Amino acid sequence: MERIGIIGSAGAMGRALAEAIPAAGYAVAGGIDQGGDLVALAEVSDVLVDFSSPAALEDNLDIAVEAATPILIGTTGLEDRHHFLIDHAADRIAVLQTGNTSLGVNMLVHLVREAALRLDADWDIEIAEMHHRRKVDAPSGTALMLGEAAAEAREIRLNEASERGRDGVSGPRVRGAIGFASLRGGTVAGDHSVILAGEDERIVLTHIAENRAIFARGAVRGAAWLIGQRAGRYTMAQVLGL
Repeated sequence: MERIGIIGSAGAMGRALAEAIPAAGYAVAGGIDQGGDLVALAEVSDVLVDFSSPAALEDNLDIAVEAATPILIGTTGLEDRHHFLIDHAADRIAVLQTGNTSLGVNMLVHLVREAALRLDADWDIEIAEMHHRRKVDAPSGTALMLGEAAAEAREIRLNEASERGRDGVSGPRVRGAIGFASLRGGTVAGDHSVILAGEDERIVLTHIAENRAIFARGAVRGAAWLIGQRAGRYTMAQVLGL
């Protein structure tokens, strides 16, 4: 039976993983949090799942590489330097990094890419997301995943084309821009909608997360898929065969 180790086991996702792993027919190799013995956990795990923090990522990757243990990274809020570290680790071990482990969200990313590829810049793209009141970053990592998919399809750079935080007299919408709106409140697990607005018609692609368990189930599926893969950087789209 494959053994999955949990980094960040005391967090909400860590607790959800502790339930989802045995439910999917795998074994929990163990779990750690800050100050825990990751070296020992990596040695007894067939794969690691990391939902800890960006600050811990470098050490987590170093230990995973040393133990030759594949790792799935679901931590959000990563910066360019973190992606550089992931690329470097992927030269030695299999690494799957994603801003969202939900299978439904990753299918949505695929559909957004397909739509943006086939509909030109006459179709404006707006991305709206809502999360619980405690979420500290905006736009969400998932919203950015959706924006990157649309930008990639249109062969533009998201950081140069995105529009955020419109307020007051912001002027007309720039052709080809990708807009973001972030809403916060209540206990919303995560709602994401991508609106493609053309002349006299709109397409709205939406995913609604009703429970954190969907992220845990997707992470378990991704982690299990990662076992036995060659060294390299992988995505949830590959897990789904997209």
